[in-house]
Amino acid sequence: MNISYYDFKNLPNESQCDIVLNQGHLMNETIKDELKFVLYEISSFSVEIVYNKNNNRIAAMNVYQNKSAYAN
Repeated sequence: MNISYYDFKNLPNESQCDIVLNQGHLMNETIKDELKFVLYEISSFSVEIVYNKNNNRIAAMNVYQNKSAYAN
């Protein structure tokens, strides 16, 4: 999927999660205490979803621009 960072940020949270989980490319996973951090790549930006392992729910979602990937 080719969606811009700004278009993605303007979507409702549910739509953002749907895009990430269905079309994102899994980059990395880390577990710390009761939290699981999962990093996905979407188009030209990255999305980190933080899961609470105790209740199996999303605790947070962070979106990052990948500006350094395009620096000369």
